[in-house]
Amino acid sequence: MASQKVASALAEIESSPSQATKSQLYNDLLGKIVSTSTGHELSQDLIYYLDSILSENVSVVAARPLLDSFINVLRDLSPAIKIKVGQHAVTLLQSRSASVEEQDSNIREILADAYEVEEEYSAAARVLQGIHLDSSQRLITDAAKTRMWIRILRLYLEEDDTTNAESFLNRIKNLPSKIEDPELKLHFQLSQARILDARRRFLDASQEYFNVSLASGVDESDRLHALSAAIICAVLAPAGPQRSRTLARLYKDDRATSVDVFAILEKMHLDRLLTPDEVTAFSQKLQPHQLAKTADGSTVLDKAVIEHNLVAASRLYENIKTDALGAILALKDSSDETAGEKAEAYAARMVEQGRLKGSIDQIDGIIYFDSDISGVENTGTMGRNIRLWDAGIESVTEDVERVAANVADAFPELAISQMVH
Repeated sequence: MASQKVASALAEIESSPSQATKSQLYNDLLGKIVSTSTGHELSQDLIYYLDSILSENVSVVAARPLLDSFINVLRDLSPAIKIKVGQHAVTLLQSRSASVEEQDSNIREILADAYEVEEEYSAAARVLQGIHLDSSQRLITDAAKTRMWIRILRLYLEEDDTTNAESFLNRIKNLPSKIEDPELKLHFQLSQARILDARRRFLDASQEYFNVSLASGVDESDRLHALSAAIICAVLAPAGPQRSRTLARLYKDDRATSVDVFAILEKMHLDRLLTPDEVTAFSQKLQPHQLAKTADGSTVLDKAVIEHNLVAASRLYENIKTDALGAILALKDSSDETAGEKAEAYAARMVEQGRLKGSIDQIDGIIYFDSDISGVENTGTMGRNIRLWDAGIESVTEDVERVAANVADAFPELAISQMVH
């Protein structure tokens, strides 16, 4: 309830016959409320003040400037009072928001700011959603809409609410005009990366994070953070040719050695086996959603490491018993499946999806790996070392021939003289 002095002053103003006098009296009272009331009393006095200026006794034309003055006062109050008074204001304005859209929008933004300070991100996003961006009363550009939608989706992402965040991301994508503001474009890319990451579309997320790391106008520390996120997503992606290309691109980036996840990037790029200690150390750098359990009880990281180590084993062995492979992959027997059977299932799925070249002899329990060396066919009768040797010789002779051709093009007279001799 309002203080006695404020209640009496409001009653006196409401009984005044002159509208011009009313407006001046309301503004004078607002100044007195702010200067004399504090804490709970201040919020209650402001609420009663709002009830009065938004009553039927005050016309819409007179209410607008009074609301503008109220908004200027509201901006300078504490977050707790902003939230209490702002919530009441938003509720009151719902019935007449069409006639005071600008004021309603300003109050909602102030209220959202207060929620954000208090880390109530979903509440802030919901308040901002109530702003009419497709209004016929005022012109709102696509850039202004984009700015508001990006703010809303970023607030939802703070709460890991990717469903609501993605709906606003799609609104931005469906706008006829493109994002021209570099800062907005960067926020859009980063938000898109975070949503893809949360959706476990890790290769796409890695590409978006990498794009952010290359963007101009970003602090070097933020660039490296984005690059680190790109590497983490690439590591978590399913093993296969596409991930190998992504890892190669990241490994070749000169900045990669500056991030703390470079060690695992290097081992994965070079197809080296990962140890449990390395995996444990890497897992401490992951976000909670990246460590969530999947339907079979394993994490995304578990699957990514198993598939990577399987590929790494294919580089070391021409064939291997499934039980031995299960031991290399650190798989454990369960009540319904042995470690060897689990290893066979992983290999079979990867072979079927074209992410691993090989064949499985289920009778003997042996997995045969095919060489993926360009231009070399695995006949089954030639040792891997010989195939590697032949491929190496072929590569060297091609390089020599290429150099000779370049020399001949650059120095044709020399080439002719050598042919004569």
